[in-house]
Amino acid sequence: MTTNSNEFDLNNVKAILFDIDGTLADSWKLGFDATQVVLESNGVGKITEEEYHQGCIYATPERLARHAGLSPSDPTFDEVGEKLGKEFDDHYVGLVSTDTAGFYDGIGDCLDSIPSTIKFGALTNACVGYAYAVLKCNSNEKNNIYDRFESIKGADNVPMPKPAPDGLLAICAELSVKPEECVYVGDSPTDGKAAECAGMPSIGVLWGSHDEESLKKAPFKRLCKNIDELRGLLGVVPVL
Repeated sequence: MTTNSNEFDLNNVKAILFDIDGTLADSWKLGFDATQVVLESNGVGKITEEEYHQGCIYATPERLARHAGLSPSDPTFDEVGEKLGKEFDDHYVGLVSTDTAGFYDGIGDCLDSIPSTIKFGALTNACVGYAYAVLKCNSNEKNNIYDRFESIKGADNVPMPKPAPDGLLAICAELSVKPEECVYVGDSPTDGKAAECAGMPSIGVLWGSHDEESLKKAPFKRLCKNIDELRGLLGVVPVL
């Protein structure tokens, strides 16, 4: 793994954009448990952890429709996905806490290490309400992360979810930066693809829902195994 690169020199970067689940927040169990509740209440059998992680490349409605056994060619695919997706959002956003969606160890300090001149944005394929909830619950008087994020987008407030570039481009517009002046950090192959389509360099992290092999096949510029490697790529040092 490369842990140092001038390509991500913060002197040349105006904004860093982040995925939420599997990148900033260790929240897969929250999403997995909430998925089981929604599927069971709709008479659908439980899924495995592997099936859940595989489904995380999709926005919530499509993921739920697929977990329900439907394919995009089924005439009820969109209708069922929207219904199950709304039930999921209504259920799990209210369960967000530092216990269920806390930042990975070291993430808060890493974000604090990044100069305040660098703008932050967040893009998730979950609903935008979830992104707000996660960022708010991980903020405190010492580490007010939420206020650093000047643009927050979810699959429900952009034209098309990842791997389409719509969300990243919308964030760039709100932050008044060009895609090539940004770096997107994510844990899914669709994160790398969305960044590539937006003309934005990207970093893939290996502590989320997707294995190294799948991320190597995605168009990330760099991969990192741990948060120390992420610090190296971003050129920041730990907070003392």
